[in-house]
Amino acid sequence: MSEALGTDETLPALGPGGMPGAAGARAAGPTGPRRSPASRLARRLGDLFLSDYFVLYLTLAYVLVLIPFLPTLSNPANLSNVLSNMWPLLVVAVGQTFVLTIAGIDLSQGAVIGLASVVGGALLAVGGSGAVLENSPLWGTVLTEQGGPLAGVPWGLALGIAAMLLTGALIGFANGFSVAYLNMPPFMVTLVGLIGIGAFAIWLTQSENIRPLPDSFVELGKGDIVSVYLGPQDEPKIPRRQIYSLVTYPAVIAIAIALAAHILLSRTVFGRYVYAIGANRRAAEISGVPVRRVVIAVFTISAVCAAAGSILYSARLEAGRPTLGDGAFLLDVVGAVVIGGTSLFGGKGKILWTVFGVLFFVVLSNTLNLMNLSSFHIDMVKGAVILAAALLDVLRTRLMRERAA
Repeated sequence: MSEALGTDETLPALGPGGMPGAAGARAAGPTGPRRSPASRLARRLGDLFLSDYFVLYLTLAYVLVLIPFLPTLSNPANLSNVLSNMWPLLVVAVGQTFVLTIAGIDLSQGAVIGLASVVGGALLAVGGSGAVLENSPLWGTVLTEQGGPLAGVPWGLALGIAAMLLTGALIGFANGFSVAYLNMPPFMVTLVGLIGIGAFAIWLTQSENIRPLPDSFVELGKGDIVSVYLGPQDEPKIPRRQIYSLVTYPAVIAIAIALAAHILLSRTVFGRYVYAIGANRRAAEISGVPVRRVVIAVFTISAVCAAAGSILYSARLEAGRPTLGDGAFLLDVVGAVVIGGTSLFGGKGKILWTVFGVLFFVVLSNTLNLMNLSSFHIDMVKGAVILAAALLDVLRTRLMRERAA
């Protein structure tokens, strides 16, 4: 009988009536062997580390630690500034999330932002200065002293925005086609786009800005839907700096795009295809996933999101700027997505993670500026944080594999 059941060591000690005795109950317990306090603590820390909200908790802890040293961090004006910086970056980062999830990367987003800004500015401008733009190929053909061709035209704003989004879609389609059908590396394709398209945008305006833009367009980048006044009640004229935004047009646009992207990535067949390609492209092809079409769609989504971000940035700055996406902007986008938890190796990414990553990155940038650090030191810190995020991604992946095994 004991041979059929195994050795005696596998059975709990039995008490009267065949029930487990005290020794057996202590050894086995109701749910298996008891864990030591250190083991339970390590388990809980691991759960926190793997939680979808880990970066949000990290952001809150970071803010709580710095508030005693940076009191202005919690000022309403500073919080409003943090949110105003967050929304355009979130829109662009949402598109990058799709590309990183299929184990790709889109380096051309900054150039798309610049070119889309020029296109929108040239079409929607309500005036122009020959002294500023006289050397631009657009002057006298698209732009005049009366503005662009859509200035004052019924539905002109909608047409101008559509042209900006179409600019992004065409570039994204070209990137995706090159990767999917020509088997070119995403890094090289989008790097060429970053350099070439960025230079083309600068050439179109000779590195000058296009302004003024219509008030209806500017409203998209800085308009308030709900605001609150926190200054003294007896002031005859309310200063603008004491009016704080609660709900803005950029917030509504960014949240709508993020929500739509979340549904697309987590609730549709297309989203499952994206994850499958990122996890193992060859296996996805064998399983019947239309890999080429999905890759083209993903790069198109990325570029369209960049164009949508260009709308918010251009409206906020009240100008069509060819250099809008230059500098360390790409570092901010990729850094925010990676910090959120999207894997550089593909197959893992969530829009919710990106929201938290963007929030952390914007708060980080804000606190570094409040410390009066130079731009060189700020970029060094950002680079170190992104490297740390990549290391955390490796550790999280390893921990998940150990728990699954």
